[in-house]
Amino acid sequence: MAARKKTTESEDEMNGVVLTDEEIKAAAEGDIEAVAKSRENEAPRKRTVVVAEDESVNRMDLVAMLEDNGYEVVGEAANGEEAVELTRKYRPDVVCMDVKMPRMDGIAAAGIICDENIAPVVMLTAFSQSDLVKKATGAGAMAYVTKPYEESKLMPALEVAMGRFAEINDLLDNVERSENKLRETEEQLRKAEEKLKKTEEMLEERKLVDRAKGLLMDKADFSEQGAFRWIQKTSMDQRIPKKRLALAIIAKYGDAKPEPGDER
Repeated sequence: MAARKKTTESEDEMNGVVLTDEEIKAAAEGDIEAVAKSRENEAPRKRTVVVAEDESVNRMDLVAMLEDNGYEVVGEAANGEEAVELTRKYRPDVVCMDVKMPRMDGIAAAGIICDENIAPVVMLTAFSQSDLVKKATGAGAMAYVTKPYEESKLMPALEVAMGRFAEINDLLDNVERSENKLRETEEQLRKAEEKLKKTEEMLEERKLVDRAKGLLMDKADFSEQGAFRWIQKTSMDQRIPKKRLALAIIAKYGDAKPEPGDER
């Protein structure tokens, strides 16, 4: 599974969320209200976008349209390889990707970006064939817009792409949390089973030792304390498990033969 988008320190600086020295001091002193008040008058962060379009005139028009609508264009690419590099570098909120580009086409570049789960991709194409749309969505594109670019089509497509991207990552987060919880539960169950098995083995050993102790008292004139000490000392000195020693005593002095497999 691809790693989800993480906010880096450089990205925080680009997004304008790095605290000033005064705000850090206020936060350290627990004065959260002072930090909040210092940011009340700040303009909301512009959403960032990487534009990939090999036609320079079209790219300029697209950049101008995006900036007029409140977006910050952090990177401009003329081919798919540049688009991938810029997206990795700036980790924008969204990528506008032309389909037909040199060196690497937009669908291939979108596939890489989506596989790495860096940002949502909106495909830009002069074609509206269903097979091309299927290839774009198959590569992971969240939306597509046909040329010529129009605000009425492009802006909603960007919103849809970012919304879908956020929903998918929320879903992945939920799946990851569920998987982690399942692993924790499985580990707890494994430990509980081991503990139960150990307890059962201890109870079985205790029963056999008690039986062997009784036989030593009855057949070899040991006192109860003496029989137990003999079993314990012999087990330690001879490095024989108590269960195995008890079975040997039962086999020698007892009327019943040990159960099959108890000789282990």
